Amino acid sequence: MKARPHLCRTLAAIIAVTIFCPFISRAQDEGKPSVNFAYDVDFEMDFDNRELYRSRFSESMTIFGARLTPSVGISINQKNGTWHKVMLGIDIMKDFGASPLPPELAPESPGEASSRQNNLSLLREFTLYYGLRKEFGKTSMTLYAGIFPRRFTDEDRYSRAFFSDSLTFYDNNLEGLLIKFRRPKAQFEIGCDWMGKYGVSRRERFMIFASGEGKVAPVLSIGYAAYMYHYACSQLHDGVVDNFLANPYLRLDFGHLMSMQRFSVRLGYLQSLQQDRLNIGRYVFPCGGELDIEMRKWDAGIANSFFYGTDMMPYYNSKDASGIKYGNILYMGSPFYRVHDSRQEEPSPGMYDCLEIYYEPEIGGFLKIKAAALFHFNGSRYSGCQQTVSLKFNLHRLLDRTLHNRRQTEIF
Repeated sequence: MKARPHLCRTLAAIIAVTIFCPFISRAQDEGKPSVNFAYDVDFEMDFDNRELYRSRFSESMTIFGARLTPSVGISINQKNGTWHKVMLGIDIMKDFGASPLPPELAPESPGEASSRQNNLSLLREFTLYYGLRKEFGKTSMTLYAGIFPRRFTDEDRYSRAFFSDSLTFYDNNLEGLLIKFRRPKAQFEIGCDWMGKYGVSRRERFMIFASGEGKVAPVLSIGYAAYMYHYACSQLHDGVVDNFLANPYLRLDFGHLMSMQRFSVRLGYLQSLQQDRLNIGRYVFPCGGELDIEMRKWDAGIANSFFYGTDMMPYYNSKDASGIKYGNILYMGSPFYRVHDSRQEEPSPGMYDCLEIYYEPEIGGFLKIKAAALFHFNGSRYSGCQQTVSLKFNLHRLLDRTLHNRRQTEIF
């Protein structure tokens, strides 16, 4: 199978940058900003066996795949504590087993016999972004602009009501802007992900999201997470849906007091404002409380997330003006936050609980391996379980830690 011309040109450009960038730094004069070859690589493997036959929220299936995202570019280090980076990379992803069948074995599903499932179809998306880091005394500002990995965000601060595990695996990159601020006892971020450009059939879609957390006492932190998601019309299809979600919370950390790797309690409140302008014409206000408890010792842990409230996805089964179901196009969080596992309309509050038992050895800041079992409950009903194994290698974390240590050495 021949490579597509634009892919060949782009890969040739990446190879050229890889070869010639190391010579850039040798041409710099002393006293001027140093220009260096920059590189990064991220590998992720996920196994997620979902036995959810007891629930209508999600189908039973097995997600098993791997992703590699190498990137190269240049970095500029100014003497005033400012770093610049321009990167170009590629997102390579494979669902294991998704290889083309012989046409005679797939007469009713020609898509499964398509040669597009061969190697070149694994090249999902190119990444290209500018990065900036600036030190202001105890404050560090980081900015990313372009197409960049979702892992640059502070994912741990967002409840599963915001983003599901499958979303973060399949939608690996953001297209837009991200700004982060860090201080010794506080961290904040705000970003924009532009997911759909207005077109004939393609709807305009974008999300503005933010999160932050600050420590106010040795064991107490106050934080928040929020987004505004705009699902708009196209040339052929009318209708606009606004979806706001906010999650203020308190976090208590007792791990250092009890000689444990982690013992945290997080109490939060979820409030949503949603409006289907064409079909409903008024706001609805789903809400609820969420309690998360996690304990970890000797690299083994148990985490429980308990939610009590109304259906956080009231338009999930509704359709837009073109007859397309909103579903996970409008709601990106775990579908279990629909609360009621019943085919009848139940506007009353309900309960969702997720119990996770896991083992996650600490190998290094740049490598994470985790095996877990998750059990889902809605009300008194058992909704099913998941068995997961994940491996994440992130060179950026290693380089970032080395840069931080070097910076601290320069300060002291």
